Amino acid sequence: MASGRAHDRATLLFSALLGVSAAVIWGLDSGLVAAAACVIGGLWLSPDLDTHSNALRRWGPLRGLWWPYRRLIPHRSVWSHGPLIGTGLRLLLLLGWWSLLSALTGWPTNAGLPQMILWLEQQPQQAIALVIGLEASAWLHLVLDGDPWPVEWAQRRRR
Repeated sequence: MASGRAHDRATLLFSALLGVSAAVIWGLDSGLVAAAACVIGGLWLSPDLDTHSNALRRWGPLRGLWWPYRRLIPHRSVWSHGPLIGTGLRLLLLLGWWSLLSALTGWPTNAGLPQMILWLEQQPQQAIALVIGLEASAWLHLVLDGDPWPVEWAQRRRR
């Protein structure tokens, strides 16, 4: 299992490679989106947010947002390290906090939704690059940990 520093270095290097690859395939804008999403996914939305990790420390005073995740999600489970599932769950938690903040302050919860839908319709390649970048960072994390499958899945494969 790689150290936090090794994860960070690999994330930055891989993000650059992913960005260049996406730029060659879809154009510069999509390459920048893929690279930025991979950096954000690897450094701030890491599967290790359920432990005392560099990713958790990067949230600074907002690290308390991850308290429910840390208490409810077992480390290296399908819920934290599972492909698509782990990333999706972390994004859903952030969406939940945004919804709570909106409800408490009276802001409309869907204030940016029309613009987001318009962006998705007008920039489908960049939207795909965003998802690929976020998910690629999660896969890179799993590979660096030595097993590209969550613990539960590996145990089922061995039976």
